[in-house]
Amino acid sequence: MSAEATNPANPGPAAPAAAPAAARRKSRARIDLRRLGRAALLGPAARGKLPDAIGHVVEAHRAHHPDADLEPLRRAYVLAESSHRGQMRKSGEPYITHPLAVTLILAELGAETTTLTASLLHDTVEDTDVTLEQVREQFGEEVRYLVDGVTKLEKVDYGAAAEPETFRKMLVATGSDVRVMSIKLADRLHNMRTLGVMRPEKQARIAKVTRDVLIPLAERLGVQALKTELEDLVFAILHPEEYEHTRELIAGNAAGPDDTLAQTADSVRAVLREADIAAEVLIRPRHFVSVHRVTRKRGRLRGADFGRLLVLVAEDADCYGVLGELHTCMTPVVSEFKDFIAVPKFNLYQSLHTAVAREDGQVVEVLIRTHQMHRVAEAGVVALGNPYAPGTDDPADGERADPTRPGWLSRLLDWQEAAPDPDTFWSTLREDLAQDREITVFRPDGGALGLPEGASCVDAAYAQYGEDAHACIGARVNGRLATLSTVLRDGDTVQLLMGQDPASEPSREWLEHAHTAAARIAIQRWLAAHPGGTGDAHAEEAERTAGSAGGEPAVRPAASEGAGATRPRAADVRLDRPGATVRLAGCCTPVPPDRITGFAVRGGVVTVHRAECAAVAQMKSRGRTEIDVRWGDTTECRVTLVAESFGRPHLLADLTEAIALAGVDIVSATVEPPSQQRVRHTYTLQLPDAARLPALMRAMRDVPGVFDVARAQHRAPAP
Repeated sequence: MSAEATNPANPGPAAPAAAPAAARRKSRARIDLRRLGRAALLGPAARGKLPDAIGHVVEAHRAHHPDADLEPLRRAYVLAESSHRGQMRKSGEPYITHPLAVTLILAELGAETTTLTASLLHDTVEDTDVTLEQVREQFGEEVRYLVDGVTKLEKVDYGAAAEPETFRKMLVATGSDVRVMSIKLADRLHNMRTLGVMRPEKQARIAKVTRDVLIPLAERLGVQALKTELEDLVFAILHPEEYEHTRELIAGNAAGPDDTLAQTADSVRAVLREADIAAEVLIRPRHFVSVHRVTRKRGRLRGADFGRLLVLVAEDADCYGVLGELHTCMTPVVSEFKDFIAVPKFNLYQSLHTAVAREDGQVVEVLIRTHQMHRVAEAGVVALGNPYAPGTDDPADGERADPTRPGWLSRLLDWQEAAPDPDTFWSTLREDLAQDREITVFRPDGGALGLPEGASCVDAAYAQYGEDAHACIGARVNGRLATLSTVLRDGDTVQLLMGQDPASEPSREWLEHAHTAAARIAIQRWLAAHPGGTGDAHAEEAERTAGSAGGEPAVRPAASEGAGATRPRAADVRLDRPGATVRLAGCCTPVPPDRITGFAVRGGVVTVHRAECAAVAQMKSRGRTEIDVRWGDTTECRVTLVAESFGRPHLLADLTEAIALAGVDIVSATVEPPSQQRVRHTYTLQLPDAARLPALMRAMRDVPGVFDVARAQHRAPAP
C-alpha cells in the first residue's frame, strides 16, 4: 500500500512518490484505494450477480484467494447498500462508499472472505435497522461476532470521557478475535483519508487518538501498510508545516538527475545473477514520517536516504545466500546488520536487515526476505487469515502462529483486568503503547520474553511470574549476578532468582525500575492492599541488623573472647623453627588442606597465609622471606566466610540456622548495610573438622536469597 497521502487538512495534489520511475514501472499496478472511496459505482444489482461496485474488491480478493466463494460478499454488499441507501457522508458521498473502501483496504492486505463480509456490514447494526440476529441468520455466528465487536468500538470518536472504557472493551474484543481490530484499523484509515471535511479541532482530536493508540496497535499487529499511511495522515494534520517541508524534499529528490537507489538496485541484481540466485529487487520509498525522522537524525539528505532496497526470494535459505553475496561482492556496513528471521519481532515481522556502502560514501539499506515474509511484514495478522479455519492451507511446517493472542496482547489483557479504574487503565495503556520498540530476552530453559525497550529485571520477573514475582530476590543476566534494577538489552539471557518465603513482599523502590504496565500495576496493587506495610521488606531484615544510626555494622558474637573465655583451638600448623609462635592470618583464614606459606613478623611470630592470598604477593614484593609451613594432624580450624545475598525477611535467621545444622560454631557475624538491595554477611566460624567446609558452604548457598559464599579475601597491609 502506498504511503503517499494528500494532506487531509489541506486538500491538494497527491504528494509525488519517492520511487524512481523505472522502479515504479517494474512494480505491479496497485488499485488507488482513495479514489475508490470517492468514486465507487453504486446502484442496485441483479439478483445473483456480483454488483459492479465491488468489482475492485473482488479483483483484490481473488489475487490472494483465487478459489474464494464470492457469494457471501455479494449478499453482504446487497444488504449493506440497501440498508445505507439514502445516508450520506459529511463529504457528500453516498455512505456505502465507506464500507466499500474499508473492505477494499482489507482485501488488498489479503484478508479472507469472512473478514471482508463483516467489513461490508460493520456499520449496519450501528447506523441502520439491521440487527445482529439478522446478521447471524444470513451470514453465520462468526460474521455476527465480528460485526458486534466492531460495533462496540464505534464510540471511540465521541468524547474523551468515553475513551478509557471504550478501549478497554476494544482490547477484550481484540483478544477474542484479532480480526475485529483489523477491521477497526481499516475503518480508521478510510476515515482519516476523508477527515478534511471536519472542523480543524475535531481533526486534531481524532488524529491524536489515532497517534496515541491505533497506530501503536497497528504496529503490534504487524499491519505496516496501515500503520505507515496512518502515520503520514496524522503527520499532515498535527504538523502541517513539517509535512509540507518533507513533501518538498521528496519531490525535489524525485526530480533530481541522479537515481542512487536505482543504480544500486542494478548492481545488486547483477551480483545475484552472477551467483545464480533467483530474486526480485525492488525499491521501497520511505514514507513521509520516515523521511522526516531521517532528516532530523542526519540533517541534509542524499539520494540513498529516501528509500531502501527490498530483495524478495523464495526460501529462507536464499535470504542468507543473498546476504553472503552482498557482503562478499559489495562493502557491507556491519553495524547495520540485524537478523529478524532467526529472532522474529514480537509482531511476527521477519527479515534480514543490512546496508552496503557505495563508492561515493552513501549507505544504502537493504531488506532481505521471502515472499511470504513480505506478505506478513505488510499485512501482519491479516495475512495469517482465519485463526479458526482448518489447517489445510497452513504453511509447510504444519503449524501456524496464532494471531488471536500475540504475546503483547496477552500482557495487555492481563493487566487491564487488574487496573483499578478506567483512568488508570487509559494512562497505562498510552504509556505501554508509547513503547515503539520491543526487545526479546531469553530464559535459561530456552523460552523467550518480549519486553519494551528499557525494561529491567523487575519487568522480566512480572512478565514471567505475574504476581508471584513479589518473591523475586535477584537475577543473573548472561550468567552474571545482577540487581533487579538492571536494564536489559535485546538478546540477553535472564535467570530470575526466586525466594521461597510465601510472605515475600515487593519493595517500594521497584516502582522506580518498573517499565511495563504489568509490573507497575502489580506492585501498586500490593502496596494499596497493604497500607500498613513498608514496601521494603526485602531490605528490612538487613537494615534492622545493620545496627546503629551511624551505619556501623552490627556484630553478633556467638562466643565471648573476653577475660575468662576459652579460645577455640586453631588448626595445627608445623614449621622448622623451634619456639616460634604460629598465627593464622585473618585476611584469608587458611584451613586444611589449603596450600599455605608463612612469613616472620615482630616478636618471633610466624603468620600463616593461603598461598593465593593477596598479602603474600605484597610481602614478596617487599623482600620478605617465606617460611616453609605445613599442616599438622589436628583438623579443627577457624575460617571466615563471606555470604553475598539479596535482602529479604528472616535471611539472617535462615543463614545462622543453616550454619548451626552443619555443626559449626559462630565466633562472630557482621552484616553490612544493604546497597542496591544486596547485603554482605561476614562470618567467623569454628569448624570441628576442616573437611566439613565444602558442605557448609554448599548449605549456606542453598539458603534462598544467597547467591554466593566464598572464603574471605581481604587485602590486608603487610605486617
